[in-house]
Amino acid sequence: MALALYTPGLGYYAGGLPKFGHLPQSGSDFVTAPELTPLFGQALAVQVREALERTQTSELWEFGAGSGALALQLLDALGDAVQRYTIVDLSGSLRARQQERLAAHAHKLRWLDALPDAMEGVVVGNELLDAMPVQLLLRQGGQWHERGVALAQEAFVWQDRPTPLAPPIPIGGTHDYLTEIHPQAEAFVRTLGEKLRRGALLLIDYGFGEREYYHPQRHMGTLMCHRAHQADDNPLVDVGAKDITAHVNFTGIVLAAQEQPLPVGQEWQLLGYTSQAHFLINCGLPQAMEQAPLQERALAAKLLMEHEMGELFQVLLLAKGAPWEAVGFAHGDRSHRL
Repeated sequence: MALALYTPGLGYYAGGLPKFGHLPQSGSDFVTAPELTPLFGQALAVQVREALERTQTSELWEFGAGSGALALQLLDALGDAVQRYTIVDLSGSLRARQQERLAAHAHKLRWLDALPDAMEGVVVGNELLDAMPVQLLLRQGGQWHERGVALAQEAFVWQDRPTPLAPPIPIGGTHDYLTEIHPQAEAFVRTLGEKLRRGALLLIDYGFGEREYYHPQRHMGTLMCHRAHQADDNPLVDVGAKDITAHVNFTGIVLAAQEQPLPVGQEWQLLGYTSQAHFLINCGLPQAMEQAPLQERALAAKLLMEHEMGELFQVLLLAKGAPWEAVGFAHGDRSHRL
């Protein structure tokens, strides 16, 4: 998965083709919330501003900034509250697009491809964790196997081998069961825990809590591919030409953060976990929609609708230091479901 997505010049995110957009006619493969409407970033900025104030920081970090749409929305909305905006992105072609799009804010921007030893500020990741490589696990005949990729007659094929690895919770039944574990996403949160001295982490992605993620009926896993606004479940075909993603186990992310031994006062605090719809409503999106043109309201409504992005996407906020009552989770917090 890492090779297919990130190999320089060949991987999906390392190529120059457009990826983000409303329609396949643009050459895009999928749409993200900030590409859909700038109202997303404006609502998100409400929570980001509060996090900057509460943590007494002025730097915003975005990992996997895509086309730069969210960065532009946040910079426009937050003004002088952000003194520096750091983008961490492995894609050279996307970095060029970001630099062009964000030219008006060039004096605040910097790009990194590796993290410094110490950092402060608010970290934002929108659809970040779903693009981090996962490991596939298959239960067959009561035995867990790791699913890998082999080459047979110049074609990629699945190859399974027994493994001591298993999902983090027992899965009922004896039926065959395919799922994922997320060591890289969990390692990412632990690395941030070590390096972030003061600040917060805001993650928006599609996923579930652990009990729902590993429900006995979810026996086909969540790994999916996206190309030209169509989805399929075969990452072994058209490698490098389409996106490969998996849903996020948010319980695993929170446990990775909370179980990490950190200095006193620098432990991660869970401030909230809820659906994107609840989060954006708490951050004032409906009021912003009232002032917007009809077409803009229709697009923004997709961010809230249960059958669109409102329920599929979840929002998680972690912070260092003393916790506070975060505005984005004032109503509808689901932390108890993790």
